[in-house]
Amino acid sequence: MYHDKRFQTDARFIIVAFNEEQIKKCTTGSMILTKRSNFASIAERVHKVNPDVVKNISLRLQEGERVVPETEEEKLCFSIMDQIDHVGSSVYGSLAGKKNMRSEIWSLIMNRGAPSWFITLSPADNKHPICIYWADKATKFNPDLREYTERARLVARNPVAGARFFNFMVLLLIKHILRWNDPKGRAGAFGHTAAYYGTSRRLHLLAAPV
Repeated sequence: MYHDKRFQTDARFIIVAFNEEQIKKCTTGSMILTKRSNFASIAERVHKVNPDVVKNISLRLQEGERVVPETEEEKLCFSIMDQIDHVGSSVYGSLAGKKNMRSEIWSLIMNRGAPSWFITLSPADNKHPICIYWADKATKFNPDLREYTERARLVARNPVAGARFFNFMVLLLIKHILRWNDPKGRAGAFGHTAAYYGTSRRLHLLAAPV
């Protein structure tokens, strides 16, 4: 969040920083799950796995190779992988994290009922002066919109500004349109909202009127 936006506009910094965050969370937020009925069988087969074979498969997968098990030891490894889930629900962006969010959404629907309506929120970041201000290096806010090409270039070079603007607009929607947890108990534009669900990428509004 430096004023000169040096990290926001760096094409590689965000990827490296996000990857580093995932690695740190994986050390404390990962586990292995399997069905109770398969536990004894899985535990027995894990003891029979050859570590060298596992390492060889992982290296081949890292290199982008499509690994098809041929030997009995390779087939044993793949059979175990088919029956266990590597869970890292606290690791943002992981497959396990996405799977966990889907489970949370379904649980919310089971608890509150099916959503009454569904919307897709797509704020036009390159047409809003706040987003342009966050994307630019100017320290003084100017509400006047600039030429389209300049606006598009600023937002394209600074994805952080687009993400901040989206989050800002979503929070305004929740607070002023839905009136979620309104201190005075006032209903929103669509009545009293029973629940909503937000992810790191998008907002799922499960609006079930109370």
